Amino acid sequence: MPTDRSTVHVVGAGLAGSEAAWQLAQGGAAVVLHEMRPVRSTPAHVTGGFAELVCSNSLRSDDAQASAVGLLHEEMRRAGSLILACADAHRVPAGGALAVDREGFSAAVQAALEAHPNVTAIREEVTALPPPDAGPWIVAAGPLCSPALSAQIQEVSGADALSFFDAIAPVVTRDSIDFSKAWFQSRWDKGTGKDYVNCPMTEAEYRAFVAALTSADYVEFKDWEKDTPYFEGCLPVEVMAERGEMTLAFGPMKPVGLTDPHTPGVKPFAVVQLRQDNALGTLYNMVGFQTKLKHGEQLRIFRTIPGLERAEFARLGGIHRNTFLNGPKVLDEALRLKSQPNLRFAGQITGCEGYVESAAVGLIAGRFALRESLGLPPAPPPPVTALGAMLAHITGGADAETYQPMNVTFGLFPELPPAEPKKPGGKPRHLKGGERKAAHAARALEALAAWLAETATTA
Repeated sequence: MPTDRSTVHVVGAGLAGSEAAWQLAQGGAAVVLHEMRPVRSTPAHVTGGFAELVCSNSLRSDDAQASAVGLLHEEMRRAGSLILACADAHRVPAGGALAVDREGFSAAVQAALEAHPNVTAIREEVTALPPPDAGPWIVAAGPLCSPALSAQIQEVSGADALSFFDAIAPVVTRDSIDFSKAWFQSRWDKGTGKDYVNCPMTEAEYRAFVAALTSADYVEFKDWEKDTPYFEGCLPVEVMAERGEMTLAFGPMKPVGLTDPHTPGVKPFAVVQLRQDNALGTLYNMVGFQTKLKHGEQLRIFRTIPGLERAEFARLGGIHRNTFLNGPKVLDEALRLKSQPNLRFAGQITGCEGYVESAAVGLIAGRFALRESLGLPPAPPPPVTALGAMLAHITGGADAETYQPMNVTFGLFPELPPAEPKKPGGKPRHLKGGERKAAHAARALEALAAWLAETATTA
């Protein structure tokens, strides 16, 4: 295996690997891009093309003022993203979303990389990682990483650092919780005594909730996922409900050790608890609510929970086979593996979720590796940008004990300062809704411009 320290090796020519290779090559670095397809395919891919879109052809909302992923699009465009350039060139009608012609998009990404004088593309399966004294590598193998490479990654990262079963519980933004019904409290006031948000249910509300769960539509596993068993410790909430009407009331929804301050003397029949999901305290995870319900069903049923009637979901739940690292535990602030720093990771294997997020982490990893090749320290994007917010979440902002794949959301961003009062002499106010999102976008793009100017000579 080559160990030329003057060359950066990128494993995987999906969205993240292709973007990382492009950022490196555009900065003048020599790149060897390894792609195992079509020599060895995966159960999900159907072509050997670079940046193949396996599921949807949509890169989601393109509105930089109203959605976090739209803002991420704009940041990537301004940072010279190959993925966004090719997506824009092969755009198809999709309302306010950025959707692409799959074949044209993939072909354009592949053609750009294969024509670049600094890129050497090799069609081979990488089955072994380089030694610690080798040159820099970026592993962007994706969520369907080959078994041989997965075993290698597990060996160097630690047996408990790599997950193969993705059990995702929904995440709610704190601002959207109705605290006239919900309250902060830990069971029996353990910890700080206020570590959880509690949403109470009466007996009638609980029984109706269970009935809705057991009659709802859920997503069928794909053929290549069906051999992945459930873990008893992370059963889907609807599977628990099917085991008996009171299973949830004696499980994650047990009301013991809690006192509802809104109804003194009246104990709730059941309680849905939410636990802080990021360091900023802007996101809360629904404890024990991993699910394979269809997204529409999740919105319909979970918004019947008292206190969550107007919940804004930063992430909906899901269960599927996946491969991802526990980023906050094993990666440093520059996406390097702490136990072997010549290995940098990018894309969905870092625990980001979604096409655009995967490519964005590839962009960041490529820029980090480029600066390293020039003997310069890392220059992370500002945390107030979409790029920086994602990086911070992956490398330490999330809780390592509950780390799960995440889409970009404004809930990952540092809080905005209070806005000026609308009337003279009024109190400073917290922005909400569209005004809040637009303020996040304005702050992000201003910070991004400064970051790009500071790093322009090296990336």
